[in-house]
Amino acid sequence: MDDLFAAEPGQPIDLRPGLQMVLAPNPSPMTGPGTNTYLLGSDSLAIIDPGPASDAHLAALIQVIGGRRVSHIIVTHSHLDHSPLAKPLSDQTGAPVLAFGDTTAGRSPVMTRLASEGMAGGGEGLDLHFQPDVLVSDGEVIVGTDWTLKVMHTPGHLGNHIALVWDDAVFVGDLVMGWSTSLVSPPDGDMEDFLNSCRRLAGVAASVHYSGHGAPIQDPDTRLATLIKHREARTSAILGALGSGPATVPGLVNRIYEGLAPGLAGAAGRNVFAHLVALETQGRVAADPRLHPDALFALTGG
Repeated sequence: MDDLFAAEPGQPIDLRPGLQMVLAPNPSPMTGPGTNTYLLGSDSLAIIDPGPASDAHLAALIQVIGGRRVSHIIVTHSHLDHSPLAKPLSDQTGAPVLAFGDTTAGRSPVMTRLASEGMAGGGEGLDLHFQPDVLVSDGEVIVGTDWTLKVMHTPGHLGNHIALVWDDAVFVGDLVMGWSTSLVSPPDGDMEDFLNSCRRLAGVAASVHYSGHGAPIQDPDTRLATLIKHREARTSAILGALGSGPATVPGLVNRIYEGLAPGLAGAAGRNVFAHLVALETQGRVAADPRLHPDALFALTGG
């Protein structure tokens, strides 16, 4: 996993002129080495993804900031490993917190319905207390003293997820990672949105992607193509499995994932359901009696 990425929690890494990264001390199977917090600018900084609630990480960021002014704190999305430190950092620096919206912002209609019916998400966990000071929108340009960032609304991993285009680089949050595929777990994540966001990002000329976790992605076009192909292959596998007859989510997991460790069945089921939601929305799959993880799914012939 990113063997050449020599990051240590709390120790700044100079990635290129005007850009530093500080790794948060929250390694896990979901976050890899931990959350990457980026410091963009020279004399006046934007802090991108402050990270989890961690006194140690806050102290490390304040030390790296030094006497420099912080003009913006920008959150790509409000999972618990990215946004909780935004408010404490804002309190210490006086900088406003910018984001697309609160944790429910940008959620697609089908995911809104699933959430209203009580379906809970999984994975990194939601920062339900997150409230940005300033809302940003798709296509908006955020201007600093010596940098500019163009906002792209990139839902899929989470409805309020944004990417930030900076010159020939993009801060991609958790939409793209080099060491793993991104979690897409309904009702927080939406597979159709995720694929659309990846395809849209593929249209942005970039030499590097700076991800929320792991090393910089030096060949973003190839990585995006791989991620899209992987998800499309999983969709094809689900459709192929349903060709043998209607099935539940656990039944599809058994048909598709050979030799799956029992502890991974739940995550596999969430992934399969994410694809099924997209297929049901497209009219290619029907859910009986209604769209739900416990439903019986069948091909529609559409």
